[in-house]
Amino acid sequence: MRTVDRLPQIFWDDGQPWPEANLFSLEVARNREVKIETLTRLMEHLHKYAIWLEQEQIDWRHFPQTKAERVLERYRGELVDSRDHGYLRPSTTTARMRAAIRFYRYAAGRQFISRDAPKWQDKAVVVRYFDTAGFERTMNRLTTDLSIPNRARPGLRLEDGLLPISRQHMTELLQFAKENCSEELHLMLMVGFFTGARLGTITTLRVQALEDALRDPDVSGMWSIPVGPGTGIATKFDVEGHLMIPDEWMTMLKKYAASPRRLDRVIKAPQNMSYLFLTRHSNPYSVAAVDREMVTLRRSGQAAGLKFLQAFKFHQTRATFGTWLATICLEKASVKASVEFVKRAMHHKDASTTFRYITFIEHTEAKIEVANAFTQAFLGLQTR
Repeated sequence: MRTVDRLPQIFWDDGQPWPEANLFSLEVARNREVKIETLTRLMEHLHKYAIWLEQEQIDWRHFPQTKAERVLERYRGELVDSRDHGYLRPSTTTARMRAAIRFYRYAAGRQFISRDAPKWQDKAVVVRYFDTAGFERTMNRLTTDLSIPNRARPGLRLEDGLLPISRQHMTELLQFAKENCSEELHLMLMVGFFTGARLGTITTLRVQALEDALRDPDVSGMWSIPVGPGTGIATKFDVEGHLMIPDEWMTMLKKYAASPRRLDRVIKAPQNMSYLFLTRHSNPYSVAAVDREMVTLRRSGQAAGLKFLQAFKFHQTRATFGTWLATICLEKASVKASVEFVKRAMHHKDASTTFRYITFIEHTEAKIEVANAFTQAFLGLQTR
């Protein structure tokens, strides 16, 4: 029997192991053709699935007759949303779904779950390829209706494949959200529009970070909050950076942090007190939780005449901020200086991502107009 060193294992939050997944890891490891690095990546994807299961408080064997309620259907939806919001690369989304399906095939084969459970629909596909001699060959492959194709969107798009909205639409949306949505969603939309933070960053904002924020030495009327590794505030690819928050919004966020509404939620779950935003169940917000509120916002907003909400996604707050910021910078500074400023402000890992905003603006017939008050109070670029 093959001895396996550094075997990856998965444990739940309470310290208990996930025996079925860990046995799966062991049996895959005993296949001599599988490298330990490959197995580790496979189990890392499965570990992300385990984290999602606990966040959603759903059992991994939950397969009711209603398709939309099945655990894998819901997980697939979460992955697709994360990909569309720019939190996951298309290749990562595909790999995570594939890892989950592979585990479930194993679990059904070992009768850890019923083989008759309505998990997915198998389908055969024909893959065409050319061999080393140049002859076209075909290969039959089994896939499922849950598989997520690894496809990039065509055309000129921003980093998440979404477009900005106009200043007028932003104003209408924020006013409607203030009057008709939860206070938490309204504030998160405000932070998104006026800082460009990703949803994963916004949902992990900490109260202490607001208290420890410092005045930005370069931009008048702006506060700076460290984000990324070591701060407890998530960023894509663990990029280190600072979140720029205008005076008005900092005051608003601190007022909310000390509000009876939030403190009532903290009392019910003191272990979550460090998070700025908590759901009505006193849990930290997840991307899925925000998306559920966004569904209600889109429906009620369209019924009230805000037709542009039909296709609105939360991450368009970031696209809107990035476009405005790049537009203002290009009017005040060189392309090189603009790229560097926007790159830092939006925590881009690579400047090529920032250049998408520059290219987008250059190819847009009409630039989005930004009020002088916004330029002065929000960015302070005129006084730099």
